[in-house]
Amino acid sequence: MKVIIAVIRDIDEDRVINQLVSSGYRVTRMSSTGGFLRRGNATLMIGADEEQLSKVQSQIEEACSEPDPGQNRAVLFVLNVRDFKAV
Repeated sequence: MKVIIAVIRDIDEDRVINQLVSSGYRVTRMSSTGGFLRRGNATLMIGADEEQLSKVQSQIEEACSEPDPGQNRAVLFVLNVRDFKAV
C-alpha cells in the first residue's frame, strides 16, 4: 500500500477531490499554505495500491487547472505504508 500526499492549489481542491472520490478513492484533506506552491494550498492524503499509482497521479494532473508561469499543478509525495490499522 502507498500513501500519496498531494499538495495542490486551493482553487483546484474541489475538482481533484470530486474526481478521486468518484473513482472510488478515499481522500483526506488538510488546509495548508506557503511552501511548495507559495499560495493557499490543500494537502490531500490518498491511499492506493501500487498498481493504482499512475491512475491516481494522472487524475490529479487532469483535474488541476493550468498553472501560472513558474507554478506547478501539484506536488506529489509517494510513501510506502508498512502497516495499516483501522480502529
